[in-house]
Amino acid sequence: MRRVRSGEKGSATVWVLACCALLVVVGYASVLRSAAVLARHRAEAAADFAALAAAGQIGISDNICTAAQRLAARNGAQVASCTPALATDGRSGTVIVQLHLPVRLAGLGAGEVTASARAGRGAVPP
Repeated sequence: MRRVRSGEKGSATVWVLACCALLVVVGYASVLRSAAVLARHRAEAAADFAALAAAGQIGISDNICTAAQRLAARNGAQVASCTPALATDGRSGTVIVQLHLPVRLAGLGAGEVTASARAGRGAVPP
């Protein structure tokens, strides 16, 4: 039989616990990063939809940004700015929408994601 030195008793347990702790930290960091990426994608999609809704009102209504605000609110976001740029005919142009989406990341607290999108309506041929 082989004898174990008394100074090395339990050292494997310490190494296993250290490796488990490292795995937990890496897993938690991966979950936080995934949540942040998901929040960014949600904000970008909300901005795209809001810009499309606003562009759809060009030439139809004078309240272009109201449609963007309504759609952003349905997605849990708030429009920070809505800038329409209409052509001289008033029936075509572009809209730039910037919005903020509140997010909550576990362990880090609440934050905000900002996204912007641009959409337009082309001139209608006669």
